[in-house]
Amino acid sequence: MEKFIVHGPSRLTGEVNISGAKNAAVAILPATLLVKGKCHLENVPDISDIRAYFEILKSLGSKIEFINKNEVIIDNENVNSAIASYELTSKFRASYYLIGSLIGRFDNVQISLPGGCNLGARPIDQHIKAFEKLGAKVEVKRGNVYTSKKERLKGTSIFLDVVSVGATINAILAATLAEGITTIENVAKEPHVVDVANFLNSMGAKIKGAGTDSIKITGVTSLKQVSSYSIIPDQIETGTFMVAAAVTQGDLLIKNCIPKHMEPITLKLIEAGATVEETESTIHVKMDKRPSAFSLKTMPYPGFPTDMQPQMSLLLCLCDGTGIIVENIWESRFQYTDELVKMGADISAHGSTAIIKGVEKLYNAPVKAHDLRAGAAMIIAGIVANGDTEVTNIYHILRGYEDIVGKFNSIGANIEYIKDDNEEIKC
Repeated sequence: MEKFIVHGPSRLTGEVNISGAKNAAVAILPATLLVKGKCHLENVPDISDIRAYFEILKSLGSKIEFINKNEVIIDNENVNSAIASYELTSKFRASYYLIGSLIGRFDNVQISLPGGCNLGARPIDQHIKAFEKLGAKVEVKRGNVYTSKKERLKGTSIFLDVVSVGATINAILAATLAEGITTIENVAKEPHVVDVANFLNSMGAKIKGAGTDSIKITGVTSLKQVSSYSIIPDQIETGTFMVAAAVTQGDLLIKNCIPKHMEPITLKLIEAGATVEETESTIHVKMDKRPSAFSLKTMPYPGFPTDMQPQMSLLLCLCDGTGIIVENIWESRFQYTDELVKMGADISAHGSTAIIKGVEKLYNAPVKAHDLRAGAAMIIAGIVANGDTEVTNIYHILRGYEDIVGKFNSIGANIEYIKDDNEEIKC
C-alpha cells in the first residue's frame, strides 16, 4: 500500500517552483485531437491524470514523443478511433473532454462515464445539453456516453443552467469545428478555461470572450499544428503552497505562478495575518504569528475556489478564534473534516457549512485522503502536527500534484513515500 509518513512539526522556508496547471492540461491534451497533425506542449504537469490521458490518446492512435517529463509532442495525424475504454476513462473526471474533441472529428463517439474524486453528484447534463444544441445525438446507457452526428455540427446559442467549467470547455471544444457561430452564456471564467481557448486560438480557432460571461465561437473547417504552447502555472498548487507557508508560520517564495489568479486566496491570507508580496511571476508569503480567524464562501471564479477550501479549513484549525466556511460548489466536500478531528481539530460540519474553532496544536494520527485537495491538506496537517502522521489513499494526491513530496522536502518538510510494505522511497 502506498502512503506518506509525515514527520512533524516543520517550518517551511525557501523557494518552490509551480508546475503546469492540471485543470488546463486535462482539457488541452484532448483538444489536440481536433487537429490532424502535431502539437508541441510545454509545462505539462507530470501527474497520474496526465499519464492516464497519454495512455488514452495512444489507444486512439496518437503518437507521443517526450522531450522531457514536462514537454511533449503529440501527433494526431493517424488517430483512427473514437472509442475510449472504461478501464482508461474511469480513472479521472476530465476524461469527458474526449467527447467534445472527438465529436468534432468523428461522426460516432463512445466514451465510458468518467471517474474522479467523490465530491457528491457531478452530472454531465449540461455537457449533453450543449452537444445536443449543436446538433449531436447523445445517449447514456450501460455506463457509456454515445455521441453521434449525421453532418457537421451547427453553431447555435447555448445557455448553461449552472456555471460549469467542464460544460463550458466541452461546449467550446465541440463548437470549434462547427459550422457558423456559437454563443455560450453563463459560462465558467476560470483561468484554465481561458488557457484552453488560447490554445485553440493558437491552432487557428476563432474564440472570443473566454474569461467573461459570454463566449463567441466562429467555427472553422480545420485547425493547424502548434509548434509550441506552454500551459499556464497551476493556480491550486500555488494556493496550496501559499497556505502551507502560512500554516507552518513559514517564509516561502513561490515561483512560476500568476499572482492575478490568486487574488481570492491572497486576500484571505492577508486577513489571517500573513504578509504577501508579489512580482510578475512570484508570490512571497510570510507568517510570523498565529493566524486570525476568518470566514469564506466558495464560489465560481473569480470567487474563492472550492479546490482551496480544505487547505483553508486547515489554516482555520490553528487560528485564534472561530471561522466559518460555506461550500457552495460540491455537496460532499467536508468528508475530510473527520480526519482533521482525529488530529485534534475542533470542527463541526453540517451540510454546506463548517464551523471551525482554532486550537493550539494538531497531533499525529493515521489519516486518509478523501479527495485530491483534501489529501494535500492532510499532508500540510502532518507537517505542522506533533509526531508522525500516516497519510493513505495517496493516489488521489498523485493525480494532481507533481513531485509533491520532493517539493515539500526541499523547503523544510520531512516526508517519506512508502511505496509498499517492503519498499521505501525517500524523496
